[in-house]
Amino acid sequence: MNASVAIQTLPEAKNDDELIRIVDEVIDYIRSTGLNYYVGPFETTIEGESIDELMEIATACIKIAVRSGSPKVSAYIKAVYRPDGEILTIAQKTEKYREVS
Repeated sequence: MNASVAIQTLPEAKNDDELIRIVDEVIDYIRSTGLNYYVGPFETTIEGESIDELMEIATACIKIAVRSGSPKVSAYIKAVYRPDGEILTIAQKTEKYREVS
């Protein structure tokens, strides 16, 4: 894998319930892509082989939040891209910090 994108989608919403509903719609879309992803408390990270595909997904997340009822959306996007090699995966970055229940 040579690309990873983290997106924090911040839809404007009337209340917390509405905010969560909109963000859930965005996460449902990310899940539907079939790519490996990790939902954190502030952002969702997505891994893939194409930086172009990941940036298209990030753009779609913003548009989905608007279609879901948000009049305005802010987003923070972080990307890692290594065209000729591998990047650290979500698991490599976080596995040692996960608690087993």
